[in-house]
Amino acid sequence: MSEPTPLLRVSASGLLRRRGVWLPSAVVLGLLSLVLSMLYLGANNDPVGATKDLPIALVDSDRGTEVAGKRIDLGAQIATRITGSAELRDKVSWKKVDRRTADDLLARGEVFGALVIPEDFSADVAALAGPPQRAPHPPTMTVLTNPAAGSFGSGMAAEINHKVVATTSAQVGRGLTEQLGRQAARHPASAATGRTAAPGGAAAQLMIADPVKATVEEGHPLGTHSGLGLSAFFYALVLVLGGMLGANVIHAQVDTALGYLANDKGPFRFVKPAQHMTRVHHFVVCSVLMAVLSMLTSALAMAGAVGVVGIDASHLPLLWIFGTCATAAMGITALALLAVFGTPGPIVSMLVLIGLAIPSAGATIPLQALPDFYRFLAEFEPFRQVVDGVRSILYFGARADAGLGRAWTMTAVGFAGSLLLGLALTRLYDRKGLHRSDLRLTPAG
Repeated sequence: MSEPTPLLRVSASGLLRRRGVWLPSAVVLGLLSLVLSMLYLGANNDPVGATKDLPIALVDSDRGTEVAGKRIDLGAQIATRITGSAELRDKVSWKKVDRRTADDLLARGEVFGALVIPEDFSADVAALAGPPQRAPHPPTMTVLTNPAAGSFGSGMAAEINHKVVATTSAQVGRGLTEQLGRQAARHPASAATGRTAAPGGAAAQLMIADPVKATVEEGHPLGTHSGLGLSAFFYALVLVLGGMLGANVIHAQVDTALGYLANDKGPFRFVKPAQHMTRVHHFVVCSVLMAVLSMLTSALAMAGAVGVVGIDASHLPLLWIFGTCATAAMGITALALLAVFGTPGPIVSMLVLIGLAIPSAGATIPLQALPDFYRFLAEFEPFRQVVDGVRSILYFGARADAGLGRAWTMTAVGFAGSLLLGLALTRLYDRKGLHRSDLRLTPAG
């Protein structure tokens, strides 16, 4: 029986003097820090300046009114002025719809808010210029928010709508002031007694100068335990991390079972004899484990989020099924990258599934407020698809047209594409004789 080959000993100082220890680590860590800082901060650097075509519904319900035998329709005039505004032309994509359609768009998450001109808008404005009233009713415009579509995007839409209301109020106020001035010129005696002005003196003049008020309502209400519309993002993050980290754990456990890796438990080290397995079979085994265990991880993620934390959630069976499929798709994508790239695989999967994905997911900053590069990534990056699916299930009644249909399609495409990529390249490696059980020695240093 031959004696085991003695291990070469190396001191800590000797190992630290080796360039092969420092250089790869410095390059990888440096590039990761550079790339991640550019990706994350580049996406969030100037969301207001990058905003383009933010969808907001515009509802003109004004029925108009008659003043001195003349028909006026201020709602239509204001709606035309809003949609034709040069300042908002590229930033906002106005959807001119009726109230019922606006509610449906809000319920599908297709708009981040809505601005509603009510039925009696023209009548309320005309009343301010008419005979004095004891309690004049100021004209109002309703700002509808939609935090379910994204709290940041809803806030941006609300801010834009408030500015529109303020601009409209100033324009209407100037018109009222001019009209009252003309009335005073035609009826100086009435002006002297104050009959052409609204009551209240200075307060009435302030109302005339700034007559239109904004009322704010939730267009699509959320529960109190929805994280202001962010629970979908964090739940999707759990699913994505479950797939990516699960792939690394499964890959390592299979390698340990085959004797490719040592099993360290505290100070104790166990090494099994190496067993040969083709790369294709290794990938298949890992993929089967990932698919089956995704059912467990999805169930436990839902149990923690809904059962323990208590987030607002419905359609729980569907949430579990979608979570299972999303986790499996993410995991098999990570396994394919591990099979293709080997040791750099975890870094590549982290960049693909996390580094590039989170900034382009549209979960915190809406896609319409991201630079063009991130909007391009959002078309195929898997994180965005998972966020849309979870958001539809949690906030929009699991409607297919609220993002769930696309999420199912893209999840299936990602699952099948990653599986085919992993099988094709591992088969290619096997045919070339590049087996993982072969020992390739390289010089130290």
